[in-house]
Amino acid sequence: MVPAEAASRDVWSFLALVLLPDVAFWRYPRPPGDRVLGTDLTRHVFGRLWWRAQLVRSPDEAEPYGALHILGEAAFDQIYARREALGGSPHLVRSILRVWNDLDRRGLNERDTLRDFLKRLLRLAPFVLFDGIEEASLDAELRYVAQESVDAQRPRTVPATPAVSASPASPAEVVREAGTGASPASSGDEGERAKRRLTSVEICAGSGAQALGLERAGFDPVLLIDAKADACFTIARNRPHWEVVCMDLLEFHTEMRPEVKGVDLLSGGLPRVKSTAGISTSQDADERRVLRASVALACSMRPRAVLLENLPGLVQSPDFAADRAWIQHSLEEAGYRTDWRVLNAADFGVPQNRSSGFLVALQEPLFSRFSWPEPSGSRPPTVGQALGDSMASGGWTGAAAWARAANSIAPALVGGSENRGGADLGPTGSKKAWAALGVNGDSLGDAPPGPDFPEDATPKLTVCQAAMIQSIPEGWAFHGRKTSTYRQIGHAMPPPLAEAVGRALAQALRT
Repeated sequence: MVPAEAASRDVWSFLALVLLPDVAFWRYPRPPGDRVLGTDLTRHVFGRLWWRAQLVRSPDEAEPYGALHILGEAAFDQIYARREALGGSPHLVRSILRVWNDLDRRGLNERDTLRDFLKRLLRLAPFVLFDGIEEASLDAELRYVAQESVDAQRPRTVPATPAVSASPASPAEVVREAGTGASPASSGDEGERAKRRLTSVEICAGSGAQALGLERAGFDPVLLIDAKADACFTIARNRPHWEVVCMDLLEFHTEMRPEVKGVDLLSGGLPRVKSTAGISTSQDADERRVLRASVALACSMRPRAVLLENLPGLVQSPDFAADRAWIQHSLEEAGYRTDWRVLNAADFGVPQNRSSGFLVALQEPLFSRFSWPEPSGSRPPTVGQALGDSMASGGWTGAAAWARAANSIAPALVGGSENRGGADLGPTGSKKAWAALGVNGDSLGDAPPGPDFPEDATPKLTVCQAAMIQSIPEGWAFHGRKTSTYRQIGHAMPPPLAEAVGRALAQALRT
């Protein structure tokens, strides 16, 4: 092993020797093909050692490399694996080591505690410029986060809340109390179910509604990725043990997180793509880039199964034929067989006429074992049945009559674009459909109608009621103000539909 001191005395020579062997050895005759120190493995190992030594070096200390003794090689590798967000900052890494060295970790698994600590720092990374905080303040902030990790690892303690605290809760920011722990199984022996849990990675995770449905179907996420901060905080608030990375999917690649390779399922509810026939070249094509990045990620991750959700048009419309062709070709080149299907959430107990287009891809023999879920066979509740008690909760005397008149399922909730105004129930056609059910779709209400609300008036939905229409459970809390919260809800896949597809996939994967 090259001592760290030797590396530091002549950094450029070390780099030339280890990382650029073809240049370093040009003076010395050697047999053809003899790379001496220049194999890929050697360059990787010595490069990592050099990175570690220079990252922790404190030239003003009596022992400049003393911090190397704080963590072992495996622990440094955990930081190195997150180098783009954490390990690329010597200022931050030295603070991590100082704080870690002072922690009381007696009786704890060091690897699990460090991993939890780094997860919490990753949640901070998109919002905090670590290099801009002076040393003492950074140490104090990291010490607080590290103590949360220690407390979370102690036996018989409640898991700590996310590292970044939300602003003070208000009715518009948190519409329901947060749920904790895993959802109960719908059926079957709990012990057997626990033995057969499957792993997943969720991209474009949103508020976590699809991941929640997949959790009920037996999938535990290794990682969830979303670009919206409020959505990431929503997931962390409800499932603090899930690892959430808040970043643009276009910037993510598999080598950042090697643990995602070979998981059982890659899933995602992707941004709604527009057909190439319906947009001009000058319009924003971010949604299509995300679609391409998702397919490329599936090919590099090589999960056992892929599940991507989008508009029904992507599955059925001739305008998307070219898109379907390249998606299918790309996945077939990676060894997958694909199938497409449109499913309506109303067929699975959701009080809403909401169709989604699905792509499923599996390798053989798994593909031959997969069958799409069949409708539940029972009628979903009407809007009045789903929201009647909520509409009456504020004392409105017209709630019972309203519930009787709202005697059909809802139209699809429309989350809306980030580029348009506040929260409402969608375009003119959607608002007319809601008006037929006795709902004012021009905006959302802050609370159910009270005793002074006229009996024959049309109430507005609250964000909490919108979540009920999506069949998102009452215990799921949302972070953000009204518009952000409604968009998280409106863009979500109803958990019962995600659960139904997830159970079909789980059966194929476990057979």
